[in-house]
Parts: sequence; C-alpha cells; structure tokens
Amino acid sequence: MATKLLAPSLGEGVEEVTIVNWLKKEGDPVKELETVVELETDKVTTEIPSPATGTILKVLAKENEVVQVGSILAWIGEPGEEIKSSAPAKKEAQPAAPEIPAAVSTPVAPVPLSPVPVKTEYTGRISPLVKKISEQNNVNLDMVTGTGMEGRITKEDVMNFIEASKSSKPEPLPIPTFTATPAPTPTPITAAPQKAVLDASNATLIPHTSLRRQIAERMVDSQHTSPHVLTVMEADLSKVLAHRAANKEAYAKQGVNLTLTAYFSAAIVSALKAHPLVNSSWTDEGLQVYNFINLGMATSLGADGLIVPIIKDAGALSLFGLARSVNDLAARARAKKLVADEVKGGTFTLTNHGSSGSLFASPIISQPQAAILGTGMMQKRAIVVSDATGNDAIAIRPMIYLSLVFDHRILDGEGADNFLKSVKDSLENWNMNAG
Repeated sequence: MATKLLAPSLGEGVEEVTIVNWLKKEGDPVKELETVVELETDKVTTEIPSPATGTILKVLAKENEVVQVGSILAWIGEPGEEIKSSAPAKKEAQPAAPEIPAAVSTPVAPVPLSPVPVKTEYTGRISPLVKKISEQNNVNLDMVTGTGMEGRITKEDVMNFIEASKSSKPEPLPIPTFTATPAPTPTPITAAPQKAVLDASNATLIPHTSLRRQIAERMVDSQHTSPHVLTVMEADLSKVLAHRAANKEAYAKQGVNLTLTAYFSAAIVSALKAHPLVNSSWTDEGLQVYNFINLGMATSLGADGLIVPIIKDAGALSLFGLARSVNDLAARARAKKLVADEVKGGTFTLTNHGSSGSLFASPIISQPQAAILGTGMMQKRAIVVSDATGNDAIAIRPMIYLSLVFDHRILDGEGADNFLKSVKDSLENWNMNAG
C-alpha cells in the first residue's frame, strides 16, 4: 500500500511551509529515513526524510510552492502501484435557502427602506494576517477568489481584490461651469499634473523569495499590532574595548571569538533582570512577564535577508557562554543549518545595524515582544568629560548610539528610558574582572 509523505509541523503556530528543493524525483528509489525534500519556514530550511522504503510514485507539490501543514507532498510505494486520488478536496456546497411562500394579504404601499449592510462571517480557513487585512479594509472574503492550496485565500489575493476594487470605482462627474453674458475673457487654467506611470516593460522583475515574503508580512504585521516608539542614548565603550583587548586572546584559545555582540547581549540581560516588564508580551488579559530570557540575535544573510536565532535562557550564561552562543548561532544561521526551534520563543531582540555603517536606526519589534534594541556603528568622537574635581575637558572616546524601540502599550517613556540607561551603564562601567 502506498505511503503518504506529509508536510510536517515545523514549529508551534506554523501553518504553511515552502517547498525549497526536491532531492528525489518521480520514479527515483528511496530508502526509509533518506532525505527526500527540503522545506522552509521562518527562514529555516529543514530536510524531510522518507517515511518508507520504495519509489517516488507521484510528487504533488512543486518547488517554491507554499503548502499547508499536513498536506500530501508525495506518494511512496512499489513501481506501478495504484495510489489514491490526490485531487484537492472540494468545498461542500451550502444547502440552498428554502423558499418562503408569499403571504396572502391586502396589498399595501411599499415602505422605502435604507439599505443596511449585512456582515457575514467567512467560513473558510484563512491566516490571522488575511483576517486582519480583510477586516481593516471591509472586504467580503466570499467575493475573493483564493489562489492558495485547495483554494485558500492568501494575503496577495486580498490585496489584489482591494486594488481591483479601487480601480473599478467610477470617476466623479465633472462639475459644469456657467458663463455669464457677456462672457469675460477666460483665464487659462493649468491642468493638474498627472501621476507618473511607471513603464514596467523597461524594468527587471525579481520574483520574491519565500524568505522575503515572510519578512515583509512580519514587518507589516508588527507595525499594525503595536504602537512603536523610539528612544536613543549613546554609550562610551572605552571600558568594554579595554576588557576585550585583555581577554580576546584567552577566549580565542578556547575556540571563541569575543565580539562586541557578546557585550551588548550581557548588558541587555543585566538590564532585563533589573526591569522585568521589558521582558514581557501584551495579551488581552494582562502583561505576560517571562521568568526566563530568550535573547534574539538578528543575523544578516546578505541579499537573502535576515534571520533571528534565539539564545535560549541567556540569563543563565556568562560573557563567555554568550560569546560562544553568538559564534555558534551566527555561523549556523549563515550556513542555513539552524532548526526551527532555534528561531522561535524569543522574549527580546538585539540587532546590530552598525555592522553596515549605520549610526542609529528605528528597528521593528519582533512580535509579540515588548521591545528591540539596535546598536549603531562604533565611532570615535570628541566629547566633554569631567574629572573628579568637576573640571571639564574634551576627550576622544569610542561612542555608540543605542536605539530602543518599544511597545507603548507595555512601556511608557520613563520605563523604557530607565531600561536603556541600565544598558548604557553596564557598557560604560564594565568590570575588568567580569566574564
């Protein structure tokens, strides 16, 4: 009997996966637990093994296709073996409304009624993002044609429907003008400039990758979910650099590269312990404050986008442990060797946008976290310093901007600034004996 190869669940809340690469084709022999296909979700590529030994009889999902978790990807069995129908299940027809016989009564003059919109609840399966967009734009999903698997309505279907609705609205009628007699000499009216129309025939179309689509959806969803507020401080990294210079060689002998990211991570962990509300999520019932710290570390993948591996239980790690985790996760992220669990469950995120030369930025919160901290490029600048007697002097110091974006539902300005001040103080007063 033929065996189904199903799209597995690759993490909590994951409903769809993308077919990245078929390692076996129709007609190829395969052994049990031999890798058959590579799937991608949340920027993680996972190899899926065969559930049985046999031959790939039928492949049902193409590369780059987005499929539902639990759907059949392929059938595996003996050559020539008959397989069950793989046609997508059709949506059951809704029973027709029963005819209501007209009541026999004395005719009365009809009473004009104002049209009242009747809101109906869509019964098909949709993602939370599609539901949110449709509600915000008052879209009747029963009018939208789904192009997803088994006719499922995708975000693109809703956006295309909205654009089509806008373009189909009739242009307003011109307002007639009347000229008195005798008509005065008309004043020339300059026509309003029309919007430029881009010529798509003279452009190059670069198709969106699955990763880029996921990044775009999450960024837009985050901005719609929570009110983002930015606060910025700067920190003097003189003591951090001194500590790094004194310990970098010793760390290297143990196979660990002591980067500035490890110091930023340690300062964030210390500040989160002092200000636990920043390590929380908003829920309708109240704030969900976590008793552990899972620190997300945004990692650039170049043209492929970015990924945020999670340092699990970062609050229990020393500077050495954080540095080792940073090295390991960053290397495996760029090699696409992370597993799905390693990009889920973050409670706070660090993004080092300064690695590309940016001084400060306004990063977007990774939902459902309360905040995200961005670190800019370290730059030597002249600042005013004071000695023990209160005398001021100008000195050159390695300075860095710290940009905290926070959810204003959870934190007010004072609470956010107090947290950021703790991060700043940890960096500026780094203990030479730490780590």
